[in-house]
Amino acid sequence: MGIIKSIKFKKNSFEYIKPFSISVGTSVSTHNIEVILETEEGYTGFGEASPSFRVTGERVESLLSLEKAINDALKGENTRKYKRIFAKTDKFFSHPSLKTSIQYAVLDALCEELGIHVCEFLGGMKDIIETDKTIGIASIEERITEAEKAYKEGFRILKIKIGKNLHEDLEVMEEIYKRTKGATYILDANTSYTPKLAILYTQKLFQKGIDIALLEQPVPIHDKEGLRLVRFNSPYPIGADESAKNKYDVLDLIKNEAVDYINIKLMKCGISDALNIVEIAQASHIGLMLGCMGESSLGINQSIHFALGTGAFTFHDLDSAFMLKEDKFRGKYKVKIPYYGVN
Repeated sequence: MGIIKSIKFKKNSFEYIKPFSISVGTSVSTHNIEVILETEEGYTGFGEASPSFRVTGERVESLLSLEKAINDALKGENTRKYKRIFAKTDKFFSHPSLKTSIQYAVLDALCEELGIHVCEFLGGMKDIIETDKTIGIASIEERITEAEKAYKEGFRILKIKIGKNLHEDLEVMEEIYKRTKGATYILDANTSYTPKLAILYTQKLFQKGIDIALLEQPVPIHDKEGLRLVRFNSPYPIGADESAKNKYDVLDLIKNEAVDYINIKLMKCGISDALNIVEIAQASHIGLMLGCMGESSLGINQSIHFALGTGAFTFHDLDSAFMLKEDKFRGKYKVKIPYYGVN
């Protein structure tokens, strides 16, 4: 048995190696919460919450204040009966990143006891996964240089942030396409286009002969009709990120034929919801992408094991740890760019 003895929270702050910009803002640092779960039998599980006020409305300070409430709810629970624990943590639905970190710490402690990897516990469907590399918004020259650098490092899936200037977005994509032949491209507007602009952008790219694997979240969060309009008028697959925060959002998007792909982020929904979303999407023949927020190697570890275990994802956008200054690598995984596997 693995009886929960204590759950401790620790705030960790990381600086970005260089400022990371998207259409709606720039990040120079990230503030995360490390969760340390200890059992009576001496096993320890780790998790990490990387909250985003823009996406989920969470702040680190509010999550830290929940340490006592989490301990009151979960002390004495058996990690082998993890679904009971998931049911309790699901009640913290307004704190999804914290829910993720606690649920993962439970699985981590359980798997330490069992002597297996979390990805094996979740099904062990894949031995390796391939991550993309994200190119943030900067000057045209800087974005092209960054894409070339990533390509030379071995990344073959490039995620290009767009959404601030349609004409620059066209120019950047046209030049990157010329200089990184053979790469796969994901474009992410982070809610910043109108449906008309998104349709215009995809049509112009298509006329230039540029092949795009996925256009992610082209329109504002709540404009699901606009998302559907783009999907039915775009030559490329359309995905939802900010519009798909939980399983109920995903079910609604699929019922309304608004998407070809869903970008699951554990920080938006928790492991329990993410498992449900995988089943919903697979039953509906909708593609899946697994993304990240500002996780360090400790937090990306959670998504890597989830992806390896379920084997459910076409695309993996799990590169945040590459962007952060970390004193110590904390993941239970190995890296061989652009691939992840387990130790």
